[in-house]
Amino acid sequence: MNARTGAHALVTGGGRGIGAACATALAATGARLTLLGRDRVVLDAHATTLPASAQAHVIVADVTDDAALAAAFAGARARHGEIEILVNNAGASTAMPFTALERAAWDDILAVNLTAVYACAREVVPGMIAAGRGRIVNVASTAGLVGGAYIAAYSAAKHGVVGLTRSLAVELAKKGITVNAVCPGFTETAMLERSLERIVAATGRTHEGAASALLAHNPLGRFVKPDEVASAVAWLCSPEAAAVTGQTIVIDGGEVQR
Repeated sequence: MNARTGAHALVTGGGRGIGAACATALAATGARLTLLGRDRVVLDAHATTLPASAQAHVIVADVTDDAALAAAFAGARARHGEIEILVNNAGASTAMPFTALERAAWDDILAVNLTAVYACAREVVPGMIAAGRGRIVNVASTAGLVGGAYIAAYSAAKHGVVGLTRSLAVELAKKGITVNAVCPGFTETAMLERSLERIVAATGRTHEGAASALLAHNPLGRFVKPDEVASAVAWLCSPEAAAVTGQTIVIDGGEVQR
């Protein structure tokens, strides 16, 4: 279940959470890694955990800054050659009533969760077409499959990621490029911890009570682990998944079944 040995994989938001787990999983398959994110300390710390064979390269850039992103991808190509695997993982969330959702907050959430996915794909697709191969995996969310109160911007962005994934998959299929999305449910990350803290502050529940509320409709009865998402991502980047494209792989303990 390995990616092509030595394949260059770039992971956005690669320093922590799901992104870090994806970098670790891809490094284990023999890929060379570029970790892109905004926090050099976090990126460097995770890079030191990867095997020497990964030749981990860290680039600090904001995925919502077009000029910085172009320079970042140019730097990645200069270091490891054309990018064969792109994991669009960088994301952000917010929760508020729709009546409190100002245009600036809406724009910010769409910029990092949707527009950046488009922008990163634009950076790698020409090289993938020229090479006749490539893997793009977009980290969406179960919020991209079902709606939810107080997350209108986030849900809209993640629905957009699913739509973009499907359209690119059709357009690029005959170019040797697969495009898929993974849709995690609540996953043990800093983003989840912030959500739990907001519930505690708003309701007075304990941390355990807040967690129980989020898991109330989850058949598995627990949160997803980043490594579980990363395993699916690594498989989608493997030769065994060459015929899998345009799919949304749901990893949520059975909460969303469709």
